[in-house]
Amino acid sequence: MTDLPHENVQSYPRPPALEPVSQLITIRLGGILVAETTRALRVLETHHAPTYYLPPEEIGATLRPASGSTFCEWKGAARYFDVIAGATTASRAAWVYDRPTARFALLARYVAFYAGLMDEAWVGDLRVLPQPGGFYGGWITSNLDGTIKGSPGTRHC
Repeated sequence: MTDLPHENVQSYPRPPALEPVSQLITIRLGGILVAETTRALRVLETHHAPTYYLPPEEIGATLRPASGSTFCEWKGAARYFDVIAGATTASRAAWVYDRPTARFALLARYVAFYAGLMDEAWVGDLRVLPQPGGFYGGWITSNLDGTIKGSPGTRHC
């Protein structure tokens, strides 16, 4: 059983922090294992569910470049990918920071996935729920408390 510490998203730092993840991270799409690793990193930011980033060499799905990009004041420019697992494609379901800011240099080329666009995502034996709202890519697990940004009425948390 996964023993994640109880965390309150209001106590996460700003500017955000980056830390290693010791739990097994598992992602599936179309019944196929997309990724499995114990070498993930996560970003913790006030009012956000943690965002998990996986080493590219542990991604088993095809990542096809997708249109568009975004810019994070903390991490820099992100580019997006469609995730293809067998006959299943999830559009614009993953992203990377090729050249993140110095503070987040360890994230370079690590891949993050929108949990809501995958069939399932797990942190240890805890099933992940997506951060609400569709823009942010945080992963909600049952050990989290507090108001998580993304739902209607939480824009300026």
